[in-house]
Amino acid sequence: MSASIGIIGGSGLYDMTELTDREERLFSTPFGDPSGPYVLATLRGKRVAFLARHGVGHRLMPSELNYRANIYGFKALGVERIISASAVGSLKHEYKPLDILVPDQFVDGTKGRASTFFGRGLVAHIAFAHPVCHYLSTLAADCAASVGATVHRGGTYVNMEGPQFSTLAESNLYRSWGMDVIGMTNLQEAKLAREAEICYTTLALVTDYDCWHPDHDSVTVDLIVANLLQNAVTAQKTIAAVVERLNPPRTCGCKDALATAIITRPEHIPEATKRELQLLIGKYVK
Repeated sequence: MSASIGIIGGSGLYDMTELTDREERLFSTPFGDPSGPYVLATLRGKRVAFLARHGVGHRLMPSELNYRANIYGFKALGVERIISASAVGSLKHEYKPLDILVPDQFVDGTKGRASTFFGRGLVAHIAFAHPVCHYLSTLAADCAASVGATVHRGGTYVNMEGPQFSTLAESNLYRSWGMDVIGMTNLQEAKLAREAEICYTTLALVTDYDCWHPDHDSVTVDLIVANLLQNAVTAQKTIAAVVERLNPPRTCGCKDALATAIITRPEHIPEATKRELQLLIGKYVK
C-alpha cells in the first residue's frame, strides 16, 4: 500500500487523531532503519504516511536520527510531498510562543551529519537556493491562518546540533546574523527530500524565545512541553487542512531536482551504488 503525502511529526506531535484505516509499515532501507514504523492511514479522504521523527516514546536525539532512512522510506512508499512539524525557539520579539513560522531559508550549524544520499562513486549536486517547495509552503501558511494560528510567512531557520540549547553568546550571534528561529532537525530533511525529488515544507512551531530574551533567559523542557501540547493541536488542524487542499499533479521544480544534478558518467558508477540508489536515480541512470 502506498501514499503520496508524507507527514513528519516532531516533538509533541507523535500521532494524529484524525488518521483512520491505519496500517503500520516497518522496514529497513539501504541506509538502515527509519525512526520507527510508518503509519499508513487515511486523512481527509487521502492516503498519507505518518512518521514520528524521534521514534516511539521520543527516544532519538536530533543527532541520532537516521535522516536518510526516514526520507528514503517515504520515497519507497510513493510519497511525493512531505509536510513536517517541529518545535523551534524564536530569535525575534515578533515571533511569540505558540506562533507558527513557515521558513523559506536555512543555515546549517550542524557538525558532520549525513545529509546526502550520494557518494560511494556517484556524485550529484542539487540546486538548493530555495530549500523548500514554494507551492507547499504557501499552502501550509494559508492553512495555518485558516485554523486561527498566528502565521509568519518566510524566514530563516538556523539548524543547530544540540541536544543542548544555545548559550547566550550563540543566541545573540544568531540574532546578529538576522536569523528568525532555531531548531535541531529540519535542514537535513529538506536536503534529502530535494535529492529524492520530494516536495518539502515545515511548520516551525514556536515554543520559547531561546535564551536571548531578558524575560526568558532559561529554556526548560517543562516550558517547551507545555507549549508543545498547544502547538500540536494547531499543527494537526493545519496539516489536515493542507492534505485536504493538496491537488496533484506537481508542477514545481522539486519533482525534477536530479535532472541536471548527476555529474558522474553512468559507465563509471559502481553497480552496487546503482542498485542502492535505483529508487532515486532510476529515471536518469539505467
